[in-house]
Amino acid sequence: MAQQLALVLGATGGIGGEVARKLLVRGWRVRALNRKAMVDRNDGIEWVQGDAMQRADVVQAAQGATLIVHAVNPPGYQRWAELVLPMLDNTIAAARASGARILLPGTVYNYGPDAFAHLDESAPQQPLTRKGKIRVELERRLKAASQQGVRTLIVRAGDFFGPQVGNSWFAQGLVKAGQPVRAVGRPGPEGVGHQWAYVPDVAETMLRLVECGDRLGAFETFHMDGHWDKDGLQMAGAIGRAVDDPVITVRPIPWWLFTLASPFVTVFRELREMRYLWQQPVRMRNDKLVALLGSEPHTPLDEAVRTTLQGLGCLPEAALAAV
Repeated sequence: MAQQLALVLGATGGIGGEVARKLLVRGWRVRALNRKAMVDRNDGIEWVQGDAMQRADVVQAAQGATLIVHAVNPPGYQRWAELVLPMLDNTIAAARASGARILLPGTVYNYGPDAFAHLDESAPQQPLTRKGKIRVELERRLKAASQQGVRTLIVRAGDFFGPQVGNSWFAQGLVKAGQPVRAVGRPGPEGVGHQWAYVPDVAETMLRLVECGDRLGAFETFHMDGHWDKDGLQMAGAIGRAVDDPVITVRPIPWWLFTLASPFVTVFRELREMRYLWQQPVRMRNDKLVALLGSEPHTPLDEAVRTTLQGLGCLPEAALAAV
């Protein structure tokens, strides 16, 4: 059997990088598109210089691929609304030319309060935010393309965290990447649940679904359960255990600062827009996923948190290893 080829867009990011590594372990040939030449990386990936905003680059990179992982996003939310949809259109064009299936990491942003608090894949998508509306349009284009032969698989999950995920609520809000943990931030009110997704589990789930092959339809969406923090304190408790401080201080996130800085700091403006996801419990149900796979890949919370803190350079042993 010939070795399958996957094109990964966003391979230097958290989810894209994790999917790429797991594909290599499974025996896939992995190609990645990057605007900079990556010839010095000895990671088993075939790096191709190109831009996800240039259709010709994406189409050429996807030649021979049976899977395109669309995990690319503008860094730091810069020009997000302007760039996200054109990049997706280029991926659709590449998938149409190569016959590849598109694999997309999804989010809960698609949903508005009318669909809360327990969401399955059929829940209405009527978001109130700008980013949520773009997400809905993104999926609408993929569904339309699937009716013309472009197969798509979308896996929606909660807030990402993991050892290689620096641009996340965990790494920027709960703790500070590269710094010892002295306190834990709490974005939501105490008692309000929140859904988290450990990126290695997300990547493993995605690839197990890809391996279902013809059992998947032309356009498939699945939800992950991930890690459910029932009261907003379970994640803080796991962080405290990881740093050997069972009574670690938990401090509310200063949302007023986000409001003041929003006109000047793009990231703060984007994070503030999604505050509603912290003010009420929102949980995606994984019944459909479990019905197909039998179970959802799930790393115990304490193990996932410790590995994440090590990867982010927040634990003493991680700091020593970097010396």
